[in-house]
Amino acid sequence: MKKHFFILLMISGINAFGQDFKTQIADYRKGYMDDFLKDPRSPLKKDDLQFLRFYDADSTYHVTAQASVLVNAQAFIMPVFSGTGSEYVPYAVLKFTLKGKPLELTVFKSTRLSKIPGYTDYLFLPFIDDTNGTTTYGGGRYIDLRTGDFKDGSVVIDFNKAYNPYCAFSSGYSCPKPPDGNRLALTVEAGEKLFGKEVKH
Repeated sequence: MKKHFFILLMISGINAFGQDFKTQIADYRKGYMDDFLKDPRSPLKKDDLQFLRFYDADSTYHVTAQASVLVNAQAFIMPVFSGTGSEYVPYAVLKFTLKGKPLELTVFKSTRLSKIPGYTDYLFLPFIDDTNGTTTYGGGRYIDLRTGDFKDGSVVIDFNKAYNPYCAFSSGYSCPKPPDGNRLALTVEAGEKLFGKEVKH
C-alpha cells in the first residue's frame, strides 16, 4: 500500500511540475507579446499578435548546459540580413545534451548594448536548427540570457523561450545572422514558430 501511495505522489508531483512549467511559459509569452506594444520600433500592432505561433510548452527543451566562460575573446562583426553588422564578443561556450545528442552553442555579448545602463549584463544566443524554413523562421531564432544566469559553471537554456527576430515580421530591420558554429543538427520543436501572416519584404 505504501509503495502505491509513493508512486501516486511521484505521478502527482510530475503532473504538478508539468502544469507549473506550462504556466511559466504562458506567462513568459504573454510578456513577450506585450513587449511588441511597448516598443516604438515594433513591427507588430495589437491586431497582429493573434498571428504569433508557438510550439506547446515542452520541459524536455529546458536543459542545463556546462558553460565555459571565455577570457580575452576577440570582438567581431556579426553579419545581419540587411544593413551593416554589429560588433559582438563571444562570451561563453555552452555544452549540453538534447534528444540524446551532445551539442554546443556559443553565447555572445553585444559591445554596444554592454555600454547601455540596464543592458550591461545582456547576452545573445542566436541559433539555427532543422526546423528553419519549414515550421520556423528561415533566418534562425534567438534566446536571451543574462550574465547572472551563469552559476557554478552552468546555465539553463530554455528553448521554449526561443523567439523570432524582427526580420521575421517585416523588412527594414537589421537582424543578426546566427553564426555557422551555432547550427544545431536536429529539430528544435520548441519556442516560436513561423508568423501566421504573410510578410512583405
